Amino acid sequence: MENNLKENKTDKDLKQKLVEEFKSMESKLNGEASGNFHKIRKDAIAVFDKLGFPVKKMEEWKYTNLNPLLNHDFHYSSDRKQSELKKSDIEKYKFESGEKNFLVFVNGVFIEDLSSVISNSENIYVGNITGGRKKYPEIFEKHFSKYADYSDRSLVALNTAFSADGAFVYVKKNTDLKEAVHILHISDAEKENVMLQPRNLFVIEEGGRAEIAEDYYSKGDNFSFTNMVTEVYCGKNSHTGHYKIQNEGDKDYHVGMTQVHQEQDSNYSNTTVSWGGSIIRNDLNAVFDGRNTESHFFGLYLLDGKQHVDNHTLADHKMPDCFSNELYKGILSGHSTGVFNGKIMVREDAQKTNAYQSNGNILLSDDATIYSKPQLEIFADDVKCSHGATSGQLNEDEMFYIKSRGIGDKNAKALLLKAFVSDVIDSIKTDEFREHVENKLEHKLEYILR
Repeated sequence: MENNLKENKTDKDLKQKLVEEFKSMESKLNGEASGNFHKIRKDAIAVFDKLGFPVKKMEEWKYTNLNPLLNHDFHYSSDRKQSELKKSDIEKYKFESGEKNFLVFVNGVFIEDLSSVISNSENIYVGNITGGRKKYPEIFEKHFSKYADYSDRSLVALNTAFSADGAFVYVKKNTDLKEAVHILHISDAEKENVMLQPRNLFVIEEGGRAEIAEDYYSKGDNFSFTNMVTEVYCGKNSHTGHYKIQNEGDKDYHVGMTQVHQEQDSNYSNTTVSWGGSIIRNDLNAVFDGRNTESHFFGLYLLDGKQHVDNHTLADHKMPDCFSNELYKGILSGHSTGVFNGKIMVREDAQKTNAYQSNGNILLSDDATIYSKPQLEIFADDVKCSHGATSGQLNEDEMFYIKSRGIGDKNAKALLLKAFVSDVIDSIKTDEFREHVENKLEHKLEYILR
């Protein structure tokens, strides 16, 4: 349980500011303050007020220090104005193959004029939480804050308290959402330091199919802090492809929690790509709550300068006959730091579990650092589980072989690095998403190997 026993002054200042901001927001809710939605938020702010921000003394935050973030005075207001961005301003953020279902959020606010949706029907809803709550109140009440537990996670509690908007994707029973969904979150820090609390809810019912990408960017010369939570419900025999791509700048902080709940025979695949931001923390947890569930976690982090990326994952096998596979790979240069903490939990009743986990890293400089901690906690006896981690530099023999064919040093390194991460890139099954990541990889490698 998070228990911040010794807060510094900046912790208290920002925490108190947020608690006061919540009270200000609450005073303007009128009749909505008595609803179940706000009761959850009110309980969450009390948890955050009690726990405060995470500190390095906590085992789960041992290698990630949030003090640089807490030293800034972030602006968060419930009276947020519409963005001044125009359609021409967001063209550069779109995937090259074009957009079908495209949701745009700027500083946590849904911008309908910049968004486009073609898949909405009586069986599908693609939009924002505000609209989804009105159209499907029972579905929202059934799933919101039911999976991302905030009772002992202060930043999940903070997000829950300020939950106002975010993406809502709802796919009814036996429905195929054929057109992929691209969700663009922009932190606009042109005028001031900004704090965002986006909340996403994806509900894929029995037999449903969906492909969804979250894409995070920033603009402006000030600092931004994105604290996001995404809840994913995978009904029986459903198939969900979920991708998260982080492209923020060197003055941006990002903490994210993705909590997945899987029912019997469901299949969930997640690929998280991190190559932007100053301090990044990703928590990805999946709970297997039915037989024959299958989950795949893939991750890629490509770091330079003083970037810090911390990936924490949990595959929680509660039921028998389930399968999980996890593969995270990192390329680190400069003075960057990577953290990988992956846990496979096999509970007593989860017999016939198959679970595999691997973390591989290539360090391009002597000053780059990786902390890798794969974990197994097994309480059943009829299982097949493995985990492992490797870290090293580019293979000199392979470099010599490629260069002997007339390929220059820089191009030889790029070829080996692209081959190293190819299995992670190939995990992205939606063509336009994968092409976007491949193009970005080319540019990032060119910059790092300059």
